[in-house]
This record gives sequence, C-alpha cells and structure tokens, in this order.
Amino acid sequence: MIFPILRDILHTPAVDIILHLKQSSGMTVKELCALMKMSYMGVKQHCDALADKGYLDTWRHPVPHGRPEKIYRLTARLDPLFPSTNAEQFIELLNQAERLFGATAPEKLLYAFFGSKAERYARKVSVEAELENRVLVLARLRSADGCMSVVEMSGNGGLRMVDYHCPYGELLKQYPLIEEIECEMIERLLGCPVERQVVEKSGLRRVTFTLGRASV
Repeated sequence: MIFPILRDILHTPAVDIILHLKQSSGMTVKELCALMKMSYMGVKQHCDALADKGYLDTWRHPVPHGRPEKIYRLTARLDPLFPSTNAEQFIELLNQAERLFGATAPEKLLYAFFGSKAERYARKVSVEAELENRVLVLARLRSADGCMSVVEMSGNGGLRMVDYHCPYGELLKQYPLIEEIECEMIERLLGCPVERQVVEKSGLRRVTFTLGRASV
C-alpha cells in the first residue's frame, strides 16, 4: 500500500491534492483550497506542476454565470501509488486451475476467495446495527483492502458507498464475474438490495453502490 506510506512520511501539498482528487470525480482549485486551508495560488502551483508531469489532466466545466471552471483530475499514471492485487500472478493461478480442473474452476475459486472475504467482513459488520452503521463499518474494511470506500448521501436522502479505487485492475477485465460476486457480497452483508454503477473518466474508475430499503 504505497500511497498511505507516502502520506505518513511526506506531508506535502502534492500528496494531499492527489488524495483529495482520488476521492472525487474532479475538483477545482477553489474546492481544494477549502479542504487544504491553503492559498489559491499555492494550490494552483502544485496542481499545475502535477499536470505538467502528466499526473493530472484538466477540463472546463460550464457554469450558469461567468467563465467555465477548470477541473483537475488524476490520470492513470498515478495508479502504481495505490493498492492493487498482483493481477498477473492471480490470473496465471486461475488459468492453471482451468487447465487442471476444467472451465468452471476459476469461477469456483473466485467465489471461494470472496466468500472468505465476506466471512472476515461479517465478523465486524453487526447484523443488529442500523444500516448506516453497517455501511460505515463495511466502507472502512473495504478501504483497508484498497478500495478507498466512502459513504455518501444519495440524492433521495438514502445512502451509497463509493469506491474511488479498484485494487483488482487487469483481473477484473479478464473476469468481469467479480463485479457480480462483489455486489452480491455487499447485499448480504448489509441486508438490503444494492444498485451498482460504474463511471470511468480519464482512465480512472469509480464504483457507486446505492443502497435500497433494508429487508425486514
């Protein structure tokens, strides 16, 4: 988990900017200033320096009045800073399982892997707790596993859990079944239906799990 270690060692504005942008779909300098308690020019200089090196890109967001806002976003060049599985070895393991035990072996291994993860989560996510508490605990557990999960309010006053990082990388591309397995796991842990939505911009991926009414 390279990025948390860097943040512990290097308390620099650039590292904080990267973290804030990772947990968003893009931010203006003014928004970053409010979070970081820094001057506009100080934040802008760091953003522009990161953009010059290819770590950030920008786009213009139209506003009702005045000039369009300049939005900064991370690029995929920063992916190595964030936790990820060793996709190459994992894929090779699943391919070997398929060759040795048949076409359904990778699927069985993936279900077993996420089943074990669900059991670990279930020891911390109390079924007797309120839904808000359960999702907060689950988000903390998933963040520790590299998903950078944040709990937010949805537009209708409900809850949603947003993953700002995908630690599975190439593994997910080869085995999209992981998306279904993971969503089912979250539904079981929270005891409510979950709607999964994926947004990709500038090569970055954000997954939103919108929570429905909890089952009785």
